Amino acid sequence: MQMKNFKYYCFILILLVFFLQSCGVKKSINSRPDISNYDVEKPKVFKHHDSLFSSGNNFLTKNKYGQWELYIEGNPLERGLAAGALTDSLMANQEHYFFREIENFIPSENKQKWIIKFLKFYNRNLYKHVPKEYKTEIYGLSRYLPDTYDFVAPPYIRNLYLHAATDIGHALLDLAMIQECSSAALWGNQTEDGKLLVGRNLDFFVGDDFSKEKMLIFVNPDKGIPFVSYAWPGMLGVVSGMNKTGLTITMNAGESKIPWSAKKPITIVAREILQYASTIEEAVEIAEKSEVFVSEALLVSSAKDNKAVSIEMSPKNFGIYEIPNSRLICTNHFQSEAYQDDKRNLNRIENSHSQYRFERMEELLDQTLSTEKVTPKKMVEILRDKQGLENESLGYGNEKALNQLLSHHAVVFQPEKSLFWASSAPYNLGVFTAYDLKEIFNDNKLDYQPQHIDSLHIPADDFQYSKAFKNYEKYRKINREIDQGIAQKDKNFKEDKILKYQSLNPDFWEVYYKSGLLYYRAKKYEKAEKAFELALEKIITTKPDEKQVQKMLKKTKRKLR
Repeated sequence: MQMKNFKYYCFILILLVFFLQSCGVKKSINSRPDISNYDVEKPKVFKHHDSLFSSGNNFLTKNKYGQWELYIEGNPLERGLAAGALTDSLMANQEHYFFREIENFIPSENKQKWIIKFLKFYNRNLYKHVPKEYKTEIYGLSRYLPDTYDFVAPPYIRNLYLHAATDIGHALLDLAMIQECSSAALWGNQTEDGKLLVGRNLDFFVGDDFSKEKMLIFVNPDKGIPFVSYAWPGMLGVVSGMNKTGLTITMNAGESKIPWSAKKPITIVAREILQYASTIEEAVEIAEKSEVFVSEALLVSSAKDNKAVSIEMSPKNFGIYEIPNSRLICTNHFQSEAYQDDKRNLNRIENSHSQYRFERMEELLDQTLSTEKVTPKKMVEILRDKQGLENESLGYGNEKALNQLLSHHAVVFQPEKSLFWASSAPYNLGVFTAYDLKEIFNDNKLDYQPQHIDSLHIPADDFQYSKAFKNYEKYRKINREIDQGIAQKDKNFKEDKILKYQSLNPDFWEVYYKSGLLYYRAKKYEKAEKAFELALEKIITTKPDEKQVQKMLKKTKRKLR
């Protein structure tokens, strides 16, 4: 449903690109940072075995839970070159998965060419808004990208684009990249020891293959504060992270209008905060001077301040949300006074599933606190919750759930103890591996050994071994076939497959809505009517979705008259 809006807006913008493409595009494509003051010698990589590679003090290793652990240090160019040299094959795969997903959404080669022209125009000013330090680091990284996608842009510029991918997808009505996240920060009487505890799900989804490789990136910069970021190969910006002083940052997308030009990517804003801030005041100062092009809430917690705030940013507004008690919940709408009358934000609250997830998080925390304080393990249980309000079944994959069974990752932080936990596959159901950041950065020279702490790991969720989970994975496979059938206006889709599809995820409204669409195309109006009616009996994700089901039901009933 998102793709229809995306294509509509894209083609309007593409018409403008036809006339405006030359404005600043060439300069953007040819731009690159001045590296004359740096040693540009490419690092040598030593392969110890299939899961351990090193270059000087830098190394890449894969732990037994399938997570990559990358350690890089030095000046910006050294860090970028080391990251590129150690992760070149992983980056190539990640880039392939990303662009392949876009090609799947827009199969027409002619349309793809127009999209590329649009991206070049849209990102023409991107390089002006990225600090020189990070442009240099990204340039070093980009020297290891293959030439496969040079038709999109040269490696360095293309890698800048990818660091703004979450923003661009968000700005263009999500580009079918799901970006709905849920997070919470607790302290005081909410937690077992009274100290800060932060948890979040990152529901950034660009296909299953893109989510396969998860990477913990430990950065020991020549300037600023050592930190860890949890993301994917090739991402030197930050989506989830904590630094050595105990400052954490995560992000939640808000409601945005489509801007006319890319500016500072939110992952770069988060990176700058993580590297250079140790207090909330310092984080706010960095955020305020950053000119962004989407609406985003940055949940920042600080061990020094023993509290958390939500920094709410958009192209034309800025707000700070603080809570008088010791619980801050953040989903995908803004809460500060600056956005109380913002029409887009009010629309997000009214018509999306953000408020629903907010209330579910609140409900689960209240239930927990009625008998015990919240611990890291309990926070993980909450992040894994798949039910709706009052434990009502939503069906698996419903975006109203905290755990939508598509998250790229989840993290839990204990900033004052310098501890954090990172989820492993599948989704956020695998083991949460534990790390002590002070211990990791205690010595400038590491021994290339896995850095996680087995004794503190949080076990995997048994749900992944259940019949319900196996059925969900089967459902997802058939769902892709169903989507293809709808897109191709298939009038002969096999009915036994439709019934199988419904049986694999029977509480999810969408299976009945999509079944109804197939029946309607096949002119089986009585079956379409029944399917749409069943969809309306379930908990539908958003009000616009509900209106769409009602619209199709009315159309079907007219056919039966």
